[in-house]
Parts: sequence; structure tokens; C-alpha cells
Amino acid sequence: MPTNVLKAIQLSKSYNVDSRQIIVLDNVSITVQVGEFVVIEGKSGSGKSTLLSLLSGLDRPDSGKINLGGTDITDLSEDELAPFRNRTIGYVFQSFHLVPSLTAFENITFPAELNRDRQAAAKAKELLRRVELSERMNNFPHQLSGGEKQRIAICRALINGPQIVFADEPTGNLDSANSEIIMQLLLELRQELKTTLVLATHSREISSQADSIVRLVDGTI
Repeated sequence: MPTNVLKAIQLSKSYNVDSRQIIVLDNVSITVQVGEFVVIEGKSGSGKSTLLSLLSGLDRPDSGKINLGGTDITDLSEDELAPFRNRTIGYVFQSFHLVPSLTAFENITFPAELNRDRQAAAKAKELLRRVELSERMNNFPHQLSGGEKQRIAICRALINGPQIVFADEPTGNLDSANSEIIMQLLLELRQELKTTLVLATHSREISSQADSIVRLVDGTI
């Protein structure tokens, strides 16, 4: 069985702004082991979010290769990539990205229903119980606090039993108390569900808990 769940080779990404080319990532390579907790650390503008978007297949590199769970995702079409992402990864955003018109329960079950998982409801209820939000399952996002929204987002990321979870500054919009709760929850669920966690942050406190750290400075490691 392979020990690597993720291997990226010489990723580069740039954007054109007016007549200028802005290089965001320059020949970045990274390997993540199965079950590992990896932090991508760096100041604002260092390329953390861009790297996470490339590794998770939410965006495509200008050059380089990404092998995720044994599949070269850089060769997949968008029609192939979308269901692959849904089966293989979970993603936790800084701004939650819950669907406003869906209840907490419906937000969690949505990815599993795309997979036609008959156990979607049961899995969602168990995750809600685990994050202590069973009584909030019928609430809409506008009726939840920031910490509750992020706990729902974590449940949504985990419902399909992903091989790897990506989290982009998951505590960035939370106060210190809720930040601590969310990080503890993420790490506990990672252990319980035996998944891999790749998390972008500028927090040295969070980095200190990681198995390994990738530190970005101006788009390079």
C-alpha cells in the first residue's frame, strides 16, 4: 500500500494583472504521507491559499504535476475532476461557504447525496452528535454562530470519508476561544476517522502541533 497520499512536483502558478505577470508559486514540490498532519505556513500573500487550491484540484497549475490518492489529477477533465474531488477530499474554508438556503443537516448531507450514499442521513446525524450540534440540525446558516458554522463545515468535509482534508485558515474568522475548539475538533476527528490533514495557517501555535511544516516565502518553500 502506498505511503504517500499526495505528491506534487514543481508546481508553478501566475496571474496577469493589467500588463504585469504576478508569480504566486514558483516550482513548489511537496509530499504528504498517509495520516499525516501537514501545515502550510506563511504570511499573507505567500501563496498558501493558492497552493492549497492547486493540491485539492480546485484550481489548476500553469505547470507541474499533482498525484492525489494514486490519480494524476492534472490530467483529469473538469467533468472527471468534480466527482473525484467529492469522493476523495474534504475542504474546510475560512469563510465557511455553507449554502444559505439549506439547513445545517442539508449542508452536511449534500456531498454524500451527490455520491448517492443511502447512509447520508445517518452519517450526518452521527457527525452532528460528535460536534455537539444535534439540536441545531434544522437551523439555517444565518441562525448559527461563527463557531457553529465552522463545525457544520467540518462535518460536511468529512461525510464522504475523504482520504485527505484540506483546511484554509479554518480559524481565521473566529475568536481565540472558538479557534481553539475548532482546531481541537479537527485534530480529534482526523485521528478518529484516520484521515490526512493539510492545513494553511499563519499561526505558529497551530503549526507547533503539526507532523511537518511547509513554510512558504514569496511563493517558494
